[in-house]
This record gives sequence, structure tokens and C-alpha cells, in this order.
Amino acid sequence: MSEVKLKPELPKELNLKKDFESPSYKQWREVVEKDLKGVPFEKKLVTKTYEGIDLQPIYTSKDVENLEFINELPGDGNFLRGKSSSGYSKNGWEICQDIPYPMAEDFNSALKNDLACGQNSISLPLDEATKLGLDADYAKVGQVGKNGVSISALNSFRKSLGEIDITKYPIHINTGFSSLPFISIFAAYLNEQKNDAKHINGSITSDPISYLVENGSLPVSFDFLIDEMKLTTEWANEKIPNFKTIGVSGLVYHNAGASTVQELSYTLAAAAEYMKNLSDKGMDVNLIAKQMRFSFGVGSFFFMEVAKFRAAKILWSKITEAFGVNEENRKMTIHARTGLFTQTKFDPYVNMLRTTTEAFSAVVGGIDSIHTNTFDELFGMPDQFSRRIARNTQIILDEESHLTNLIDPAGGSFFVEKLTDEIAKAAWKEFQKIDDKGGLIKALEENYVQDEIEKIWETRKKDISKRKSVIVGTNMYANLKEEIKRKNEPDYKAIHKKRSEYLHKLRTSSDPNKHTSILEKLQKLVDESSENAIDTGAQAILEGATIGEISKASRANAGEGIIIQKLEKRRASEFFESLRDKSDEIEDKRGNRPKVFLATMGPLKQYKGRADFSQGFFEIAGFEIEYPKGFNSTEEAVKTANESNTDVVVICSTDETYPALVPQIVKGIKENKKEVTVVLAGYPKEQIEEHKKSGVDEFIYLGCDAFELLDKLLNKIK
Repeated sequence: MSEVKLKPELPKELNLKKDFESPSYKQWREVVEKDLKGVPFEKKLVTKTYEGIDLQPIYTSKDVENLEFINELPGDGNFLRGKSSSGYSKNGWEICQDIPYPMAEDFNSALKNDLACGQNSISLPLDEATKLGLDADYAKVGQVGKNGVSISALNSFRKSLGEIDITKYPIHINTGFSSLPFISIFAAYLNEQKNDAKHINGSITSDPISYLVENGSLPVSFDFLIDEMKLTTEWANEKIPNFKTIGVSGLVYHNAGASTVQELSYTLAAAAEYMKNLSDKGMDVNLIAKQMRFSFGVGSFFFMEVAKFRAAKILWSKITEAFGVNEENRKMTIHARTGLFTQTKFDPYVNMLRTTTEAFSAVVGGIDSIHTNTFDELFGMPDQFSRRIARNTQIILDEESHLTNLIDPAGGSFFVEKLTDEIAKAAWKEFQKIDDKGGLIKALEENYVQDEIEKIWETRKKDISKRKSVIVGTNMYANLKEEIKRKNEPDYKAIHKKRSEYLHKLRTSSDPNKHTSILEKLQKLVDESSENAIDTGAQAILEGATIGEISKASRANAGEGIIIQKLEKRRASEFFESLRDKSDEIEDKRGNRPKVFLATMGPLKQYKGRADFSQGFFEIAGFEIEYPKGFNSTEEAVKTANESNTDVVVICSTDETYPALVPQIVKGIKENKKEVTVVLAGYPKEQIEEHKKSGVDEFIYLGCDAFELLDKLLNKIK
């Protein structure tokens, strides 16, 4: 029996540094450049971004060794690693979902369900009429119930929060450009319910700059709104000390297609504008900073978004320090909302994946609350299923991914730390440009901000058109068999009628004595702009006054507003989706979809690569594709193509066979029906001019402008 040789025992202690040589960056670079075989390193491996930051293929300790903030700890310094040394372990983020139902009772029913199923924060979105300070019966159809709950008086607000203990949940309400009228309703509600204001957490915020950028105008003067912001902030600090009143939103820039640097710098410029104007009126800078709640959109570039939130904290700490704010009040409260910009109409279930990665990056970035979009947000009102999926996305990140058990998981990553530094520096540079122009409002009036964002949008649009930026289900991998989700828009006409009838009944059935008392209090609001305005308004609300009446009285001496060029709300996929819409219109008009015939020449291996590419290329525009087996002769291909009654013929083969095949196929197609477009799959540079002479109309290939070509073809067919 032969002796079995045993494997030598591994040493008890491994010394990886000794056993495995650690190459230097220089050595690595030399090997990589050799493998690139003459292709420039920067062209092949360095990634350009919309922020003007070049992403390297590898990062090392040398990239972070001189960073100012690299040794900061959680809960310390500039707070980029979080406001607390324990991260989310004591207090997780708020699951803060908007429920945009127009009627208070519907909102209340959905909210009670969602709070019972894991939501831990209340977000009450207001409709356009309420934000404008208009009662439903004085507003236009389309304003009442649009994007939120219609609340004109105390009863509607009472209904919206019926059977909910608001001392158990933070509550957040964005009131648009002005908050005094709605805070009066909230104050009246607290008085009526006898809630202990010290146990109320959350925010009722106004953000006139964000409203101005989104809508293009302010109905009253900015100075008047700053006076009102000062009044509401000081009132809240005294009466509801855990409530924030100053909103600073970057969503309007994010949803216009701005870069991360632009979103960050313009949002911080708005915050600085509020800080300066309020402090100039004698308000304590510590109170101003403490009362701010920031909102940011979240995009699809995971690491860029993580770094954005971390950079925001650094910059805000620096800005508030310059204003003289103490260290404790330099902490930034951030609400994140997954991006509308990245949502798509086609293949909407992919929106779930987009929302998941966006929410994940926000949590890793260290935010305080998140709204995750419902996957069907573009189709109108969410249903219980889509609300559940959006809510559960956050619950899974917490309870199954255990992100609350981590403290700044991105901290120490060479890539993230370096990217954070680069974003902060770039945003600070842009912030200083705004400051040099006299502040954000001056920059907006000069169209500087709008023009800068437009430049980035045009670059994004070009990349999407050429499919350099891939949108799954839209400009790549279209699913023409999907069942298109139907719109679920509210009946705004019926809502307006119902709300108007209710308010008419409220006005005509009120006690005449109460009516007199209301008029006296409203006159008091007109005559004096005092620190008692909210309490006076609350008393009037308790007696039956409406938000429209409070708004009109409190804005009697409001001055003239501002008009600028507004920022357009965009989605990255929207212009590409118009191609599918055009195909649908063609089908409605003539009874069949625009059609592409693939002239596949030769054996399978000769045509398949380009035929598959061509199929995917035309499907994104909604074309019907006829994909036959390979033809052995040009005569057979031409005959079958002509019989197919197609709009477009795509020749699919190899560069080597094209010179012999193309002239015969083009001639046979054009002689039968000259309006048929002939396309060549591929772009053999040396052959292009000859193929054009033969009658080839278009060429499709990786990197071509897919949108421009497809739009041109559809317009020709249409």
C-alpha cells in the first residue's frame, strides 16, 4: 500500500503583505496602458460626468490623504458623516410618503392604512388652490385637488387627520410661497384638539424661491414673504418649538435636468438668500438655521448621489459658520425625494428598481426622511398596491438590509471621499458665482441659472438620443407587448363642484354673529402686521373663516411680485416616449403600426448580430418588425420585402458582403415603391458614399442619433 502524501499545513498566521506583492499605481498604470494597445488611457478608462468631474478607474489612499474632512467622526466637524455619533441606530430615517388624494376623507383613509403598515411620518401635500390661498369655490377647475388635498377651512383639515394622533408621528406640510394662512389653520386645530404643542414634531414650510423658479412668478413681493417667514418662524419657535418653518428645495432644479453640482449650489444659494434677508431684519441666525428643512431630488447615479448629500452637509456647515451660527445649529435636516426626472411611462415597473437604488443612495448619504415615488406616479393617483410597494422599499432597506445598523457606510471609501470633496469644491465655485451676481434671485432674473441648467439638459438629451445614456424600456430593450397602464387622473370638474357646493353651504349656514366676529378679526389682519397675526387668524378659523379669507386679509399690503423665466419640469425619457406615441397615432390613423422589414442576407452568423441590433433599434419607436430567416439571394429578399408592405427596409449583413448586395436590394425596393426608406445596418466608413449613391437613405449603428433618425422616419410615414 503506497504512502499517501498529505498536503503541507498552512502557516498559522498569514502575512498577505509578505506573500503578495502590492504593486504601485505606476506599475498598475503601465500594465493597463500596455493592454490598451495605444488607445489613450483618458479616453478609454476615465469617465466624464455632467458635473465636470472626471471619474478615475481606480482610487488609492493618495487621493484622500490631504482631504480637509477625512478624519472627521460621525456627529462631529462638518457633520458629513451624520448628525449623530450613532447614525440611524437610535433614530432611523422617516418614511415620509406623500398621498396626493384630492379629498380629505380619501387622504385620511389611505394615511391610516399606510401608518398601520409601516409608514412612520405624515406628509400632507396641498393642492394648487390651497397653496395659492384660494378657497375651492374661488379657484379654477384644475387647481382644486391638483397634486394634493383640497383644504379651505378647518373642517377639511380635521377630516384629513381624523382618528390620527399627531403627537405620535412627525407631520410635514409644504405650503408653497406663503405659510401664514395654513399655519393659522394648524394653530386652530391644535387649540381645538388641545394637543400639547411641545409634543408636535415636523414642519409647515414656505419656500418662495422654489415656488418662483417652478412657476415663474410670485404673486406678492419677496420682501413681504420674508417678513411673513420671520413672523411664522418666531411664532413656531415659541409655540411649537420642534417645528420647522423654512423650506429650501432643490427639487425644482433636479427635475429640470440640472447636474448634481448645480442642484446643490443653487439650493444652498437659496438658503443663503433666506439667511441674509432674515438676519438683515434682526432675526437670530441660529434660529434661522435651526428652522430650515432642505429637500433634494435623488438621481440614478448611485455614488454621485451619496457624495452629493455628504457634500451638502460640508458646504452648509461652512456657510452657516460664515453667518456666525453655532456648531449645534449647523446640522442640516434633509428630506430626499426619489427623482421624477428618472421615471418612465413605458415599462413602468422598472421604476421600482430606479426608486430602490435612489432611496438606497439617499440612506447611505445620511438623510433624515425619504419619499419614494410610486411606480405609477406618471399615471395619476396611486393605488393601494403602488403605495405599498413604494413604502415597502424603505422598510426593506431598514428591516431586511439593516441599513439602520450602519454608521456612515460610505465613510473611508477612497472613491466616495474623493468624489465628495470634488463635488463640494465644484458646488462652492458655482455658489460663489451666484453670490457675485448679488444672490440667487438676481441670478434668476438675469436667466443665468436657467441658461446653465439648459446647457446640461441639452448634453443629457444628446446622450439619451445617442443611447450613450440607457433608459431601460424606453431607449433600449423596449417591450412592445406590455399592457400600457391607464391614466388614473381625478375628475377635477367633479371635485371642484363638490368642494364649491360644500363651501357655499358653509358660508350660507354660518351664525351671523360669528360672521361679524370673523370680519372684525380679518380687518385686524389687514390693519396690523403684528406678531399676533397667527393667533388672530387661528381664532378666525375656529369661528369659521376660510383660508381664502385669511390669505386675502393678511396680504392686503403685500406689494408687487416677481416674474422670471420658470424652469421647465422634465423627465429624461419624455421626448423619447413621444416616438411610441407617434407610432400609436399612425396605427390609429391607418389601422396598422409603422413597419420595418429586415432584409437578412446569408447564413445566421452573417446577419444575426446586426439584425438583432436593428430589431431593438426600431422597437424603441414602436415599429412592427418582420424578422425573416436569412435570404440566399437578393431577388428573394427584394420580392419578400415588397410583398410585406413595409415602410422601412433594413439590410442586415456584413461589411464584406455589402458592396455586392446593397445596390441590387436598393434598386429592387425603390423601383417597386420609391417612398420606402432603405436603411443599412452598420457604418462601413469606406463604403458610405457608394451606398448613398446606390440609394441608401439612412445608416444605423452604435452611437448614431437614434431619436433624430427615428423621429425623422415616423414624421415621413405620418
